[in-house]
Amino acid sequence: MTVYAAEGRNTEAAVVVFPGGGFRTLAIDLEGTEICNWLTSRGITCVLLKYRVPGSNHYWDDDCRCHITPRVPRALQDAQRTIKLVRAKAKELSVDPNKIGVIGFSAGGYLVAQTSNIFASTYKPVDAVDKLSSRPDFAVALYPGHLCRSDGILDPGIRVTKQTPPTFLLQAWDDPVDPVCNSTVYARALDRAGVPAEVHLFAKGGHAFGLRDKEHPVSSWPMLVENWLKEIKILQP
Repeated sequence: MTVYAAEGRNTEAAVVVFPGGGFRTLAIDLEGTEICNWLTSRGITCVLLKYRVPGSNHYWDDDCRCHITPRVPRALQDAQRTIKLVRAKAKELSVDPNKIGVIGFSAGGYLVAQTSNIFASTYKPVDAVDKLSSRPDFAVALYPGHLCRSDGILDPGIRVTKQTPPTFLLQAWDDPVDPVCNSTVYARALDRAGVPAEVHLFAKGGHAFGLRDKEHPVSSWPMLVENWLKEIKILQP
């Protein structure tokens, strides 16, 4: 994990970033350092997580299009531990321990859903830090993957409850990698559980646009996220 300090006025909010990469690699610049540059410029402390890949968490069978998760979900372990560490170091990092969120892209968006709904530790306690909660206080998932299964069913490993944090979802309808169903099926689950959510679906944008799309309205997503963070009282109006 790499910590990027907030610039200018510190909002005392922190965001852990989960880059995408299909659980085979990590788009560490497109969906990592570039995202942190944006967040820190808004007074938000950014924590970039380099979680373990490939072959350590999720395997994707291209023939059956089925999702297989082995016993040791190492990427989730890394994500849970990082959130706990940020919470434990809140004072040192000058952040509010109750304003720690996550943002993820593609496969990282799936990690957002996991950390938002799986609160029991997926690894044996290491130290006192593991007594803290790994539940994020807010969650942002952009063009998430692996959530929508056959017949439009939500991954059964994701059990949304009232404890799921407020969530922001955004995806392009023409995404050729992760169908828009990944966002819509999760949005329906959030709605059924009564979890506050904001959902944006754009006609064009494709996949893995990060902050680089300058041609389509989907490029407005950073402003939409900022406005949402103000709405849920993470940032000041």
